[in-house]
Amino acid sequence: MNQARNNVKVSGAGSRTMMFSHGFGCDQHMWGLVAKEFEADFRVVLFDHVGAGRSDLNAYDPEKYSSLGGYADDVVEIGRALQLSNAVFVGHSVSAMIGALASLKAPGMFGELVMVGPSPRYVDDGDYVGGFSHEQVDELLEFLAANHLGWSAAMAPAIMGNADRPELGETLADSFCATDPEIARQFARVTFFSDNRADLSRIEARTLVLQCSEDIIAPTCVGEYVHQQIPNSEYRLLNATGHCPNLSAPAEVTAAIRAFV
Repeated sequence: MNQARNNVKVSGAGSRTMMFSHGFGCDQHMWGLVAKEFEADFRVVLFDHVGAGRSDLNAYDPEKYSSLGGYADDVVEIGRALQLSNAVFVGHSVSAMIGALASLKAPGMFGELVMVGPSPRYVDDGDYVGGFSHEQVDELLEFLAANHLGWSAAMAPAIMGNADRPELGETLADSFCATDPEIARQFARVTFFSDNRADLSRIEARTLVLQCSEDIIAPTCVGEYVHQQIPNSEYRLLNATGHCPNLSAPAEVTAAIRAFV
């Protein structure tokens, strides 16, 4: 494993491992408040996707990362280096699908998946409601390409929700702004135009779908769809609002994960 490539950090103690994976525009620090709560019972693994946090930007390969499968390959590589078996994978936002793909690529590596705010497809398609039209995503990506900092400042508070706690939106905006603009643009395109609906029914790991209230990125109907499509899954609607409960409601997320594992 190229530990430096993904800035892999291992902590905690326990016979089982819990790996936390961050969403678009974020890094491993987004899981800090939740991950530390499991260090007494689990070996905890945190990492940054290539292009995020303190990952090796030189390792970014536009071809490899032109699909979520490239990111899933990294997860599998990290897992094999750490000799993971029957581990718990906790993925936020796009990382929920990255974890799903990793579980399919390496059967047995992850016995349980926790999907926080998952979406297998963000764009509406026929009867399927993803929450965005193709035109809306195009506009979003054009704005991001034209003005990375402006996009971050405008989108972060909306994505975070919790307008009564503006500091949360500022934290997310700072994270967005710290991401390499070119890589962020490409990762956003891969994220928003991915379609992993057909993969859901193939997932064998026990899965917990954690759905936030009032989430503009992954609406309630999307979380319900994910639960319906994954054979061995549980669904839990959180009181937390917005798309980042790992920051806005870490205690609720921690309790939900603990009850599941």
